[in-house]
Amino acid sequence: MRPIVRSSSLSRIRWALRNQERNSSTFYSKSSKLLIGVNQNQALVNTNTRNPALYSRLSFLRGLSAEAVEAADAVRLTVSDVNRTGPLVEYERRISDGELMTGDICQLSALRELQRLHDELMESVDTCRLDRYNTSDKSSRSRWFWSRLMPQSSYSPVKGLYLYGGVGTGKTMLMDLFFDQLPCSWKKQRIHFHDFMLTVHSRLQKHKGLSDPLEVVAQEIAHDAILLCLDEFMVTDVADALILNRLFGHLFSNGIILVATSNRNPDKLYEGGLQRDLFLPFIASLKERNMVHEIGSSVDYRKLTSAEQGFYFIGKDLSTLLKQKFQQLIGDNVVARTQVVEVVMGRTLQVSLGANGCAYFSFEELCDRPLGAADYFGLFKKFHTLALEGVPVFGLHNRTSAYRFVTLVDVMYENRARLLCTAEASPQELLEKIVTISEAKSMAPRTSSRSRKNDVSELCVDNELGFAKDRTISRLTEMNSKEYLEQHAITQNL
Repeated sequence: MRPIVRSSSLSRIRWALRNQERNSSTFYSKSSKLLIGVNQNQALVNTNTRNPALYSRLSFLRGLSAEAVEAADAVRLTVSDVNRTGPLVEYERRISDGELMTGDICQLSALRELQRLHDELMESVDTCRLDRYNTSDKSSRSRWFWSRLMPQSSYSPVKGLYLYGGVGTGKTMLMDLFFDQLPCSWKKQRIHFHDFMLTVHSRLQKHKGLSDPLEVVAQEIAHDAILLCLDEFMVTDVADALILNRLFGHLFSNGIILVATSNRNPDKLYEGGLQRDLFLPFIASLKERNMVHEIGSSVDYRKLTSAEQGFYFIGKDLSTLLKQKFQQLIGDNVVARTQVVEVVMGRTLQVSLGANGCAYFSFEELCDRPLGAADYFGLFKKFHTLALEGVPVFGLHNRTSAYRFVTLVDVMYENRARLLCTAEASPQELLEKIVTISEAKSMAPRTSSRSRKNDVSELCVDNELGFAKDRTISRLTEMNSKEYLEQHAITQNL
């Protein structure tokens, strides 16, 4: 999520470097104070400065709630010199330049954790073997050879970070901010969890027949990336659940440092899933090797975009309209044709109509057939725009299709693709019959037995879909905003 909208009702954070007195020991004390003004109230935040050649930062946090004022004491911003880098420094700059909205106290708390991790990594580059150019190919091959003869663990001295919270709170934006501030020469990778697991399964297939293919896959991953940033960590597939514990056991013992974002608390991952008892050791390992931090916010920044209808058309029998809009996007003089594209591991997908990076499908073709994230990722490596006809209201009768639609939206959002669609209802109404178990229990039954029976028959009680609902609604809303469509046009040079 990238909250790039400016709001007149919220003032910007203005960060100023001031009072530079490099040689004045009287001005700089061992325990200095960082003054933060929130709604014209003053909150003193202790900082620890060990270097006299430092700047004092004066920030003004305006437009935050009273709760944010009380929470400000929990945030400790480290004073740094002008050469310091990191996600917190870059966050300041973007707000000061107007690229981001006014700072969110919850985001600042998460940034403190990311800055801590950034600083620890910068101090442990050699120990963690992060710089790919500091280790020769010969020594890498030697380590691999001896590890085969005498397997040994090499856990990283630095713990990773598992960042979780509600939809639209900025988790992805903050992780990208962290990732982009790290040197390009490092062995690092930022990847969506869906895409990561597809890569794992593909490599497992390649090493099929070995005594422990997961160990080999883990070594290959660690060879390419010591720092692994996984966005949207979620476990819905029993096959993924059963291999994650052993996979990450090997990854952690190979020195992998994990940074992950998720909507779910680690203890809630794969809740209610098949054979979850076999998954529980992975949760314990995840919590042992990572700091766990919740980012809480009542604001869904995706919904603060300049909402407009965009290319989302509500109603039935709108096939003609959708095809007209599709033709306008590809060009009036361009003829779209049926195409067959390779998506993953030799699998192919037939596109009903395709031209100029735009693909046209009916909902049934993409979501009623046995397709998954691998097929969708492959599709959007070839196309940047999807026209999808006839998205239905979801419920118990089409739960499987709902799962595929949620995955499709996730993959589109990850690839910053454009959606042109017709649907029976608004994003909120499409998924309003999908509820979690706790939500279903809290619903008051109707007075008549007939109404109660109808309520139960229409509802789809599914924990994973229920938790994914808000994320899907949020993303559909943003994908049809002015800002998202403008960004797409710039990215694709349209």
